[in-house]
Amino acid sequence: MIKINLLESVTDRPQGVALVEDKVANPRMQTFLLALTVFGLVVLGMGYDYVSSNMARTAAQKELDNQKRINQQMLAIQKEQMEMENKSKEVQARIDAIKKLRASQQGPSAVLHEIKARFDAVPGLYLTSIEQKDGEVTIKGESPNEYSVTKFGQSLEFSNGLFSNLNIETQREVAKQAAQTSSTPATAANDASELKPEVVVFTVKATFGSSKEPSQSAPAPANQVAMKK
Repeated sequence: MIKINLLESVTDRPQGVALVEDKVANPRMQTFLLALTVFGLVVLGMGYDYVSSNMARTAAQKELDNQKRINQQMLAIQKEQMEMENKSKEVQARIDAIKKLRASQQGPSAVLHEIKARFDAVPGLYLTSIEQKDGEVTIKGESPNEYSVTKFGQSLEFSNGLFSNLNIETQREVAKQAAQTSSTPATAANDASELKPEVVVFTVKATFGSSKEPSQSAPAPANQVAMKK
């Protein structure tokens, strides 16, 4: 008859930490645990790579959308700038056309009008002739004194660039009526005792119609008065 000691069979079995150490010491179990660890690391690396790639893709998409929005704004600004440049060119073309029209209208009638307006403002002046040639105006006349001539020259000088390059020459001469009277035999004997009335004969030369605007034109030179006796 066979006898089995149940107490010894139960107590001989490894339990607790000993059981774990026994299983870990098993080569098959070690291979399984190593494979499980490698698989876990691979899965973890794949998950990290997926998450980081997804985040990078989202950031790149946002940056692309931002660049597209900036590009659209730049295109709109360039379009507005081109429109403004075209409008500026049109306005400048109109200004040039107006300047050319004004320059073409500065004919003899305009010269006479401007000179007459300034001549009438100075009493005592007597106009003898006006000549215009290649934009230069020559005004000749007589005045009872130099002050009136100077005042007339100032009215031409301070004309906002309408008259420029002003030059005035004056000369004292005997009045024509006095010269005719002294030439008669009846008054020839009294010429030595009487003073003959004199007038100031003046010649004004100036350039009419400056090519520059009044605000940009250079200041006209000072009156050059050459006194001759």
